[in-house]
Amino acid sequence: MSVAWIYLLLAILLEVAGTTCMKLSDGFTKILPSVMMFVLYGGSFVALTYAVKTIDIGLAYAVWAAVGITLIAIIGILYFKEPVTALKVVSIGLIIAGVAGLYLSGTY
Repeated sequence: MSVAWIYLLLAILLEVAGTTCMKLSDGFTKILPSVMMFVLYGGSFVALTYAVKTIDIGLAYAVWAAVGITLIAIIGILYFKEPVTALKVVSIGLIIAGVAGLYLSGTY
């Protein structure tokens, strides 16, 4: 795994943590999760910026978004007790399939 992909993985994890803090901030009424949200999002964008020095931006952003969406949906289901529906599962599958299609298309 190249350094760029490690930066991309870090960007994804920081974005997911930031989005989780967004939920935990309860509409900016809780100070620590509110502050952490901005710190984590900032770190995510810094790491993503380093990743796209090597990885094509279309692929990097697609992976960043798709993996982030998938992880946040899983966290929502497991931690925040959000409902699991067939449409939710199929939709996430389509997002992942779309990113895989981009990668396998050979244009990246």
